[in-house]
Amino acid sequence: QVQLVESGGGLAQPGGSLRLSCVAEGEFFGLYTVSWYRQAPGKERELVARITPRSSAISTASTKDRFTISRDNAKNTVYLQMTSLKPEDTAVYYCNAENAILNVKYWGQGTQVTVSS
Repeated sequence: QVQLVESGGGLAQPGGSLRLSCVAEGEFFGLYTVSWYRQAPGKERELVARITPRSSAISTASTKDRFTISRDNAKNTVYLQMTSLKPEDTAVYYCNAENAILNVKYWGQGTQVTVSS
């Protein structure tokens, strides 16, 4: 079993930056694909970025030029570096880890990001 703990959220001004961290407690974290999702009030949860065990990363069209996902398997941690933040980036950001072979999926509790002047 894997437990995920997100941190790094908070209040940022438009144009500012934040770095989110997702720390995993559990074994074999390096074998999991890890994703960041976000959910704004009244909206569905949406994928923000994803990174495979071999650090192949994808981002969505709305964030690919501003957000960067990375991982440090030695620290059981995945990061989401967010730059040029916009008010529409305001949401609760969730970390997700899954392994298709083991057929398991885990979620963190979320961290609030608010972008406002």
